[in-house]
Amino acid sequence: MKKLFLIYLLLPLTFSVVAQKVDRTQAPEAGPAPSIKLGDYESFTLDNGLKVFVIENHKLPVVSWQVFVNNDPVFEKNKTGYIEMTGSLLKTGTTSKDKAQIDKEIDFIGARLSTSSRGVFASSLSKYNTNLLTILSDVLLNPTFPEEEFEKLKKQTISGLEANKSDPSAISRNVADVLRYGKDFPYGELTTKESIENISVSDCKNYYNTYFKPGISYLIIVGDITMADAEPLVKKYLGSWKNGDVEKHTYPMPEAPTNRRVVFVDKPGAVQSTIKITYPVDLKPGADDAIAASVMNTILGNGGFMARLIQDLREDHAYTYGAYSQLRTDKLVGYFSAGADVRNEVTDSSVVRFLYEMDKISTELVPEDELENAKSYRNGGFARSLESPQTIARFALNIERYNLPKDYYANYLAKLAAVTSQDVLNAAKKYIHPENAYIVVVGNKGEVADNLTQFASSGEVEFVDVYGDPKSNNKPIPEGLSAQTVLDNYLEVMGGKEILAAVTSSKTVMNTTMQGMPLQMTVITKDNDKFIQDMSSNGNSMQKVVINGDAGKISGMMGSKVMTPEEVKDNLDNAVLFSELIYDDTYQLKLIDIVDVNGKDAYNMEITKPDGSVINDYFDVESGLKVMHIEITETPNGPMVVSQIYDKYIDADGIKVPSVITLDQAGQIMELTIESVKYNPELDDSLFLIE
Repeated sequence: MKKLFLIYLLLPLTFSVVAQKVDRTQAPEAGPAPSIKLGDYESFTLDNGLKVFVIENHKLPVVSWQVFVNNDPVFEKNKTGYIEMTGSLLKTGTTSKDKAQIDKEIDFIGARLSTSSRGVFASSLSKYNTNLLTILSDVLLNPTFPEEEFEKLKKQTISGLEANKSDPSAISRNVADVLRYGKDFPYGELTTKESIENISVSDCKNYYNTYFKPGISYLIIVGDITMADAEPLVKKYLGSWKNGDVEKHTYPMPEAPTNRRVVFVDKPGAVQSTIKITYPVDLKPGADDAIAASVMNTILGNGGFMARLIQDLREDHAYTYGAYSQLRTDKLVGYFSAGADVRNEVTDSSVVRFLYEMDKISTELVPEDELENAKSYRNGGFARSLESPQTIARFALNIERYNLPKDYYANYLAKLAAVTSQDVLNAAKKYIHPENAYIVVVGNKGEVADNLTQFASSGEVEFVDVYGDPKSNNKPIPEGLSAQTVLDNYLEVMGGKEILAAVTSSKTVMNTTMQGMPLQMTVITKDNDKFIQDMSSNGNSMQKVVINGDAGKISGMMGSKVMTPEEVKDNLDNAVLFSELIYDDTYQLKLIDIVDVNGKDAYNMEITKPDGSVINDYFDVESGLKVMHIEITETPNGPMVVSQIYDKYIDADGIKVPSVITLDQAGQIMELTIESVKYNPELDDSLFLIE
């Protein structure tokens, strides 16, 4: 199967900067804490139970309206994802307008409108308040959940989920959620392709009809409007919203593991590991020690340049560009998390440094100067947040949702200033538990996993799939099975060596989208030394690669360049359609193990080329077809992993062809769908001329 690739042309920019000399080896000194006066808000409640907050701000002639539905988390079970889909579908049609009409009316007044499972947000110039509320109330009170839009959203959601299967950050988040909360807690439910396929539009309608009630909702109005003007508008447009009883839900409190566990997700070919150390914590918004806990986490890993984790892992050891920690409050259950992306060879060393810093902050008093810097950092962040009137709106909502004291935020700076080193140590002892944590690592099993057993209390690494479900460790190769046997079987199921060898030219057309823009990729080969890859949109070429023997050229929207002999040599194998046919004694083939690829067993074959470069191909154990290709390319910024996943094989002129190819190049994921394949078409050599 042909290797695909994307090349980005970067044209150099020359500029000069005149600036004062700065010592960048030292963090800037913290300034004095500013004196801050919080804004105020007014409120009222409609007869239907909707609580309304008005925050005046007349600096700009703009008003925002946010309806927030404050229901408990809900189990979605085998239909996880329908709640989020409900929110997305709200703005796709009402009883009087379709999506296009809604979008047109919003654009006409230069407004913004977004919807979610928690409600609706809209903003516009204050002179359009009536127009905007007409649209907002229609979307909120009269959604129709059109079947056509529902099916379109399902397709988009599944496409995104499939892409996330190869994204280490998305995998790490999924596994962390499952471990922290368990699948008997709503936060631990994961949206999958299968769960989305189980959803019907009636599920979305039922959720809306059950939970979108004014009695559990808030309306936050911010901007160029007074209480006197806001109240009649709200009564007119949202007073008819019908109230109803909403069921409350309670769930058992998730607990941290009794011993430290190492959980690993294998990402074959990865050159770096994604580390996440995490566990649930009982930390509610407004808790007595919440401010001290936030100062503690600022010192540990959330304080920018001065935080200990980034100083340790980046500045002192050069293991990563960034290492951070989070300590999140939640009305049900919060969590602690610390993590970084690090090179394979320093994965275990990085875990050592994370655990060291976690242990240190929970056993030693922080120095006074470090404490004061952290408090000043949080003081400054609090001050900057007050520049936005939305902050006062968020404060008002939090006070109501979490039953905080009315003066909670007004007294925030005084409470922050009063935090002592002992308070920080007490918070760390309560919330930082390096011995009772999940260490989640997404990376290359062969290079990393064995070195992590030292951190597990059990002495064993646990292997899970991309959704956190347990899986057995990679299986050994059956005795007597050789790489050549697997390769020969692949060529046979592809159509047979004789048929494949008779192919001297090919033309393949594939379709995809990037950021919503439709793209078409055309790949043409001839005589194993001529190659064209043309990426176009609406008939206009955006990026084109042409190789003709020992010459090559790359052209695109930012210019063109003749490829160097080394670049041509590196990419000449793209002209070879079935490269497995040319493997000879100069190629070294080795079966490594049997791994999981998209839920199925696959032989992992390591192929060392004559030039010493190594690629890995994966062949489905059952069908014999190639299901994945991985190689590592050296770039000026370091090694880059390029992978391709092949799926849904079809027959084309007696040859098996994957109709769907998922290309992952350094985290940029593109799913290509085959439109047409033609073998041995007549191709004139003039197509491959290098001008």
